[in-house]
Amino acid sequence: MSSRKIAVVTGSRADYGLLYWILNEIHDDPALDLQLIITGMHLAPEFGSTWRQVRDDGFPIAAKIDMQVTADTPSAIARSMGLGTAGFGEAFETLDPDLLVLLGDRFEILCAAQAAVVARVPIAHIHGGEVTEGVFDESFRHAITKMASVHFVSAEPHRKRVIQMGEDPGQVLNYGAPGLDRLDRIELLGRDELATELNFQLGECCFLVTYHPVTLDQVPPTVAQAELFAALDAFPDCSVIMTYPNADTLGRSLIEPIERYATVNKGRVLAIPSLGQKIYLSALKLADVVIGNSSSGLIEAPSFKKATVNIGDRQKGRLRADSVINCAEGSEAIILAIKKALSDEFYKSLSIVQNPYGQGGASEKIVAKIKSIELKGLIRKPFHDLA
Repeated sequence: MSSRKIAVVTGSRADYGLLYWILNEIHDDPALDLQLIITGMHLAPEFGSTWRQVRDDGFPIAAKIDMQVTADTPSAIARSMGLGTAGFGEAFETLDPDLLVLLGDRFEILCAAQAAVVARVPIAHIHGGEVTEGVFDESFRHAITKMASVHFVSAEPHRKRVIQMGEDPGQVLNYGAPGLDRLDRIELLGRDELATELNFQLGECCFLVTYHPVTLDQVPPTVAQAELFAALDAFPDCSVIMTYPNADTLGRSLIEPIERYATVNKGRVLAIPSLGQKIYLSALKLADVVIGNSSSGLIEAPSFKKATVNIGDRQKGRLRADSVINCAEGSEAIILAIKKALSDEFYKSLSIVQNPYGQGGASEKIVAKIKSIELKGLIRKPFHDLA
């Protein structure tokens, strides 16, 4: 009996970290044949050419889809999406996968889903049913949900939402967030080890900062970024590890100010395109506060009992733990939120925080379902009407 061919797409450092243990489970299973497809930010030098990390982790790369993500204007991204859809179409024709696994909501993933539907490749989608009202990704995620046949959601409210969209309840499975699996499976660095690895002193107080554009906002992202910098200046005794934004619309406009801010604050601020999952999670575990608008502040940080200052509307609507402090994008609001996160009272409350995205173990369950699911007729989906 031939192995079941499972294609998996990764387009960035972020989704690769979440997919890692799923990829590992598929790769190690003799009944499954991993077809890993690399695209998007992984292939862009300005974002660290992170495809090399995938290669160095030992995963065979079946195809690279160069979407030429070299600019981030709306027209450039639309062009990249066209190139991506065409590239995935050619890859699926060559690889002929039995099932395609997609995670999340980015435009690269939408391209893969569109091509798979036309190629009649059934899709298993991870992290559907979530809400992020401030970005285009909100629409992309729900569109992918309607193209997918199997859904691995991260929480019960998300399961209900996917069913509300007309999906078969029997194919909507709540296993929690697979990204949490890496928290227990990776041996993280200690404080001195992390400082050595980064060549950067963490200080007694340390912030981990990631700020992405709010793509549905009319205000240029550099304006909100300047407010964030002003807020960080109010804590001169705290060191700052700052990662680059995603390749979203106008995301590149944020990179030069990050580099300039790090240069002006050399020794206190470290700017780095990509940390890799082991170093990033080590920094997440050791940081005093996670600041910005990255989903990791809502999904992974609560498992480390870490305070998150979630800025603005990018993650608006997303399920969040009591460790998350929401604030507006103005510097005064951010300063107040950081002060609250650093307070003794809030620190003590973190000990009883529960992560709404589960306790880990999702990757093994997802791969077991991928391995056992009946594929025949999976792409024909009747609409499930609510009673």
